[in-house]
Amino acid sequence: MVPIHKYAIVSHNATLQEAILALEKAQQTIDPSKFKHRAILVFDKDDNIVGKITMFDILKALEPKYGQMEAAGTLSRSGYSPDFIKSMLKDKLFWNEPFEFVCERTKTLRVSDFMEATGNGTYIDENANLSEAMQQLVAGRYQSLLVTADKKVIGILRLSDVFTQICDKIKTCEL
Repeated sequence: MVPIHKYAIVSHNATLQEAILALEKAQQTIDPSKFKHRAILVFDKDDNIVGKITMFDILKALEPKYGQMEAAGTLSRSGYSPDFIKSMLKDKLFWNEPFEFVCERTKTLRVSDFMEATGNGTYIDENANLSEAMQQLVAGRYQSLLVTADKKVIGILRLSDVFTQICDKIKTCEL
């Protein structure tokens, strides 16, 4: 688990640019042999963690046309071929505008407009064992879980950290 004070955290009122700067600052404190953070936690006016922003969320927020792409994702799950979907999206290229406009957008986009709100499946108790954590991460296809103590978020358990622990245990198994 990464303690919450070592993670990138921003207010729900923060801009995307502020969130990216907070992530960069948190990355600088990480041991180079460890995995970098892949998300930013979001707190509300009462200092409760109410969501997180992933790399995917940031990329989606930067491109207003992403909603059209999500519809294409629904089409692919409905059985339409990748070539057919690509032909539909040919005129909807991402970042068809100068990158300066994309950068300007980061100063006005509010974290609360695109963050993933925390849900019931995204929490795990601090006393849960590795098996429970692995099951919850895999079953929910989560990249991380919020670790709680007395219903208060105290850290984040990342899939990469659980994977490292599992691999370390496997390496010590006798052949």
